[in-house]
Amino acid sequence: MDGKSLRIVFMGTPEFAATSLRKLVAEGYNVVAVVTTPDKPAGRGQKIHESDVKVVAKELGLPILQPEKLRDEAFLEALRALDVDLGVVIAFRMLPEVVWAMPKMGTFNLHASLLPQYRGAAPINWAIINGETRSGVTTFLLNHEIDKGAIIEQTAVDILPEDNVGTLYDKLMTIGAELVTRTVDKVAVGGYETIEQMYIDESTLRPAPKIFKEDGHIDWSGSIVDIHNKVRGLSPYPAAWAALYKGDEECGSAKIYTSHIEPATMNVAPGTVRTDGKSYVAVAAADGWVYIDEVQLAGKRRMAIKDLLLGWRDASDVRFV
Repeated sequence: MDGKSLRIVFMGTPEFAATSLRKLVAEGYNVVAVVTTPDKPAGRGQKIHESDVKVVAKELGLPILQPEKLRDEAFLEALRALDVDLGVVIAFRMLPEVVWAMPKMGTFNLHASLLPQYRGAAPINWAIINGETRSGVTTFLLNHEIDKGAIIEQTAVDILPEDNVGTLYDKLMTIGAELVTRTVDKVAVGGYETIEQMYIDESTLRPAPKIFKEDGHIDWSGSIVDIHNKVRGLSPYPAAWAALYKGDEECGSAKIYTSHIEPATMNVAPGTVRTDGKSYVAVAAADGWVYIDEVQLAGKRRMAIKDLLLGWRDASDVRFV
């Protein structure tokens, strides 16, 4: 059977998923419906926000389903009526078995890591935070456990020293879309071999849980490499951060977007600032200096450190905590 003859239901939410949806349709695959999250208010004005997947689906003229609950009988009936051969899921909610088992050929997911490593909600962030030099994308069949289904195919990509989560996201989004079409073709032909994940020693794996604000807090008593990787792994969003102190008084906070590092033998307390007041701000860590290249102080816009120093006259009096 040809992959383009399959009746596909596509499920996803963000841009990462929308790119694969666009590629499937552009290359002639038969996407019979798109399932995405309901519209919801967002931002200061609480304007109704549509998911990136919905925006693309509307542009492409595809039928759209937006169930509040995935077990809702009306939604399930609509899905059954589509007579779907294959489900494709990217960055969506956890599906109940009644949904992922419905397509005749099953449902596969695209995950932004080389599974079984970095199962979870934030694989791109954690790969960079942990200093990995290689990542990739994986397609796998859905089962009852999150990110543990049988692996169909993978594509690896190098993480370059200059990569941050934004640049790696873009790379994986593009090669992920290519992997999705290739996987559809493989499933259509049938008889393909998979790699089971069920019997792997979990102690050898690195997880990728959801990122919370505290995950971005920089520990200046750590190594310069670990701090630099945290900055890269959280830039441009949600950004690594530190509290600012003058003496014992907190005087603000800083989000750090880019940095570079200089090893050194240290004889100052972690978080101590070194600056010429014109071109650089360096913060002491355990084994050297972290130079802050782009930063956003609370209440101000993101800017290069040289621009910030034009108005930040007391930078040398501040301590990063």
